[in-house]
Amino acid sequence: MTPTDTAPGLFDGLFDDAAVFPPGDAPMADAVRLHRERWATPQAPLLGPFICSFPRWAELTGELTGGAPLAVSLTLPSGADQVDAAIAEVGAEPRVRLVALEVPASAATLSTLIAALDRYAPPGVPTYVELPLGDVTPAQVAALVGAGLRLKVRTGGVVASAFPSEPALAAAVQAAVRGDAAFKLTAGLHDPIRHRDPATGFEHHGFLNVLVATSRAIDGADTEAVAAALADQDGARIAAAIAGMDAVTAARVRRHFVSFGTCSVVEPIDGLRHHGLLREEQR
Repeated sequence: MTPTDTAPGLFDGLFDDAAVFPPGDAPMADAVRLHRERWATPQAPLLGPFICSFPRWAELTGELTGGAPLAVSLTLPSGADQVDAAIAEVGAEPRVRLVALEVPASAATLSTLIAALDRYAPPGVPTYVELPLGDVTPAQVAALVGAGLRLKVRTGGVVASAFPSEPALAAAVQAAVRGDAAFKLTAGLHDPIRHRDPATGFEHHGFLNVLVATSRAIDGADTEAVAAALADQDGARIAAAIAGMDAVTAARVRRHFVSFGTCSVVEPIDGLRHHGLLREEQR
């Protein structure tokens, strides 16, 4: 396919490096080394931060022997209970630059988490709250936005049930857009286009599909139309829709869909190259 320049910034910072998480499970030493090496390549603008869970914090810092501080998005799997200790630990480490927090919650625990973040979280550091898909309602999105927080949604995993249906994910995207929330996704999005994995049989969402679906939600499309964008397995059609986005549309889409965590940043970049969507300077 002949490469086509896309709107400037459409893919910038889209791929958060979750190499140490399943199913990749890269050793920490290899993951940190490769992350730093990628920042010296033409694809560096596409990369987001290195993602690490707080239980592996000591393992991460043990691999930081020099160079510029590592930009890290820190996940707190124990939720509100870990906020105080994690912030204290990170604040004492000059070799890390904390650029985001990712914390799970539910509708029932969200107010407790908001109180903990309000008390301990450093100002200016975005926090993504991972809600179960069923809890991503207009009311919960409004609570997040009112507290200055962002939404995180899980789109895959190591079991089939971790992959949401198109209508369920479409409803979450619509709730975020209508509630003026920024969101990130995590897991299962290595490939640009919706597909069934031949090895596992799992139905994976495509990150280009999500970009198109977000654009449709911004334009006021109903849930059925947003879900149709998520379900489309025609790579040429989705790639053409992406290539046709102007700079204003791209900026509006990325203001909502900020990034996604992937245990392989190589695969999505190769996917963009395959569909001819990398800008000339990044090929």
